[in-house]
Amino acid sequence: MKRFLLRAEKIADKGQDFALLFLRIVLAYGFWEPAKKKWADINAIAEWFGSLGIPSPKLNAYLAASTEMAGVFLLILGLGTRFISFPLIITMLVAIKTVHWTNGFAAGENGFEIPLYYMLMLFVLITFGAGKISIDYLIKRNIK
Repeated sequence: MKRFLLRAEKIADKGQDFALLFLRIVLAYGFWEPAKKKWADINAIAEWFGSLGIPSPKLNAYLAASTEMAGVFLLILGLGTRFISFPLIITMLVAIKTVHWTNGFAAGENGFEIPLYYMLMLFVLITFGAGKISIDYLIKRNIK
């Protein structure tokens, strides 16, 4: 039994890099639509941000849209994964505070469930990195 468990653990360990790749792809997909919608009508987003009481709404609309769009491409490539995860977490914190918190937890009621999950996934990427299937890994390997 012990041998079986050790073998199973070894096989599971080989899947870690694929798990991190899939995590990055799922996050990128999750940020794609909101980023695309923001850029489709950035002025309307700035007005909406202003109505939510967000200071400097136009600047923050550009910052949010840019952060999300950069996140899409950087997460897919696995480039600067740890770096981009921090501003994406901040974007999610602002979204929770300004939009989702008063709706409660449930995603179906526009609650903070999905942004919270995104933050947890981003935290995993901060702590584990992008994995071996990434440009980050290639850069790190060539530096050593």
